[in-house]
Amino acid sequence: MSTPKKLAAMSLFTLLVLIVVGGMTHHGDASGLATGTKADFLAASGSSGVPVSQVGVNALATESGHQRVAINFTWLLITGYLVLFMQAGFALLTAGLTRAKNAGHMFMMNFAAFVIALIAYFAIGFAFHFGGVAPVANLGGVTHLNSLHPGGFWGLIGLKGFFLQTGGTYDVGVLALFLFEVVFMETAGYIIIGAIAERISFAGFIAAELLMGGILYPIFGNWVWGGGFLAHLGQTLHLGHGAVDFAGSGVVHGVGGFSALALAMILGPRLGKFNRDGTPNAIPGHNLGYVVTGTFILLFGWMGFNPGSTLGATDLRISVVAVNTLLASCFGAAAAMAWTNAKWGKPDISMACNGMLAGLVAITAPCAFVAPWAACVIGLVAGFLVCGGVWFFDHKAHVDDPCGAISVHGLCGLWGILAVGLFADGTYGAGWNGVDGAVKGLFYGNAGQLGAQVVDAAVVMAWAFGVTYLVFSFVKRFVKIRVDEEVELSGLDMPEFGAVCYPEFVLTPTSGGTHAGVSAPSYVPSGLPAGPPSADGSDESSSLERP
Repeated sequence: MSTPKKLAAMSLFTLLVLIVVGGMTHHGDASGLATGTKADFLAASGSSGVPVSQVGVNALATESGHQRVAINFTWLLITGYLVLFMQAGFALLTAGLTRAKNAGHMFMMNFAAFVIALIAYFAIGFAFHFGGVAPVANLGGVTHLNSLHPGGFWGLIGLKGFFLQTGGTYDVGVLALFLFEVVFMETAGYIIIGAIAERISFAGFIAAELLMGGILYPIFGNWVWGGGFLAHLGQTLHLGHGAVDFAGSGVVHGVGGFSALALAMILGPRLGKFNRDGTPNAIPGHNLGYVVTGTFILLFGWMGFNPGSTLGATDLRISVVAVNTLLASCFGAAAAMAWTNAKWGKPDISMACNGMLAGLVAITAPCAFVAPWAACVIGLVAGFLVCGGVWFFDHKAHVDDPCGAISVHGLCGLWGILAVGLFADGTYGAGWNGVDGAVKGLFYGNAGQLGAQVVDAAVVMAWAFGVTYLVFSFVKRFVKIRVDEEVELSGLDMPEFGAVCYPEFVLTPTSGGTHAGVSAPSYVPSGLPAGPPSADGSDESSSLERP
């Protein structure tokens, strides 16, 4: 018998054996209907039976409550892990949008941000943020987080949970909340990297991350998510349900974006970014593959970022949140592709990615409160907004933002805050922030909610920009926050960290140019006289050549 015939015969014989075995084998609980019954409760409780009494009812209720919280813990932790993975996306995105000679510098900043900001948040930030948030029913109450000062509707800061130890906060519910919230804080810490890239010193960067993790992010977060005064604008000023920000368009992205703006202004532009007449020189990053891959990783992580903000899988609104998140991201990307194609005759890859991120940022606040059609509109507006924002900061404000972080996170974060006040349709949020009824925006009859969102937007801009600018105006007197010109020209990898990201290549300038007396290479893509509004580098470019 030939080999093919042997294989066919063996395959047929194996199939017949499987059919016979399948018919003879008795199934277990294949449907799942018999698993998780009274017997499991009795085994777990050590009881021989369930008394038909209040005691028995209480025992069953306790077990049911325990399982409910366990389900929510599992959901919260898994979605927290997804958000944690976003840090890899930020690293690829920001490295790809900047130049090859600074790739190691970019990866190290992303790595160090996670470490330094987490330590600051663990030590003091979490307590400032959630030290007075109790109760949180989905997580069993976290009753020890009960110290908000001043009390009432005017809370400014929490004071329990320092080092996850004080005030009884060594607690399973508190630690589950910490894991989820610390990765949100890390996101704000990563946002600033895109705007300060290729010129900030490592010492200056460490100072920025300590500020973000310990003070800037957690205190504003307390005002919106920790029971602070913005959350209670509904009670104090009768503005809807107070500031409503489901997953952080303002708390995370607005804080990161406007802190980034202040840092970029204090640092000044990179050498050669602007000509003497103020016109910008546009240069793409060195690796579009990193950019696209990083964007997809961020999209994947956002599926934990937004749905996880229910703080529990027992809130079935998670399906609406997830679908709205996807819709807004795609409409944002489509808008950016359309805008760049209309302006230059072809879609810009990096700007398309920023358009997707813009849609994600904008939907983050309203994702639980709006219908799918509204999510599409919110994402579409964000995609156009980020394109206009990058152009504005380049051509009008003359702020050097290599990755477009200010526009993506700052401007689109503001749009997301305001979108709640416009599109919230009253199908979710009953009792939100202690106000009766569901959350409704202007288009559904509640102008007060839009008023609360406007106040929220104004406060996040003033707080994030103002505090960062004041602190670093002081810090720069004692810490060198910008590298020397020769370091900036040669690349920060070796001077700052003693190694380069691409050691098998040498970096050579592609063409010459000058800026402020310093020789700097220059490159502008052919056919794009002023450069597209994509997140890009300055007129100092390097190409990779074999040594």
